[in-house]
Amino acid sequence: MIIVGNALVSEEIFEEHFVCDLASCKGACCVEGASGAPLAEEELAELEAAFPHVSPYLRPEGLEAIARKGLYEVDSDGDIVTPLVGEHGECAYAIFDADGTAKCALEKAFSDGRTTWKKPISCHLYPIRLVQLPEFIGVNYHRWPICAPACTCGSRLQVPVFRFLREPLIRRFGESWYAELETVFVTWKAHQAD
Repeated sequence: MIIVGNALVSEEIFEEHFVCDLASCKGACCVEGASGAPLAEEELAELEAAFPHVSPYLRPEGLEAIARKGLYEVDSDGDIVTPLVGEHGECAYAIFDADGTAKCALEKAFSDGRTTWKKPISCHLYPIRLVQLPEFIGVNYHRWPICAPACTCGSRLQVPVFRFLREPLIRRFGESWYAELETVFVTWKAHQAD
């Protein structure tokens, strides 16, 4: 683990490679799992403000799940998450392309200029997961078998996890923090070569 600002960063985000390969996985991260995407407390107001602009993009199943469960819910671990369609179905905010690829209605509304909030930071940062520790924010790499194509693609292109996630890391921690992370990576890589 390496300290960068107020974060305790796992070296795995330097060691491992990752580039999403939607053509292979079909957006499985929006469909698989026992609960929805984690939401930070400060994101709830963002979601509430965005929802009227996002709802026209949603499928009837997603709208029905949200009408029944709310814009977000608390899962069995006590975490605030996006609701699912059914008990173990896709995220209520998932929409599907003609080829069956799952995408995010929140992100689509943002891309179309309808909202100013892209999507939950937990989704944007994946496969990095953040953990609040007593004095730091833990920045950890999360392995999920459905992301094997992304690992293969990242290895082929030699893109470390943190570089693939430059935009969301800057969104969460800021430009200067990310610049420091790049500097730390150069030093770390030099030590690995020794």
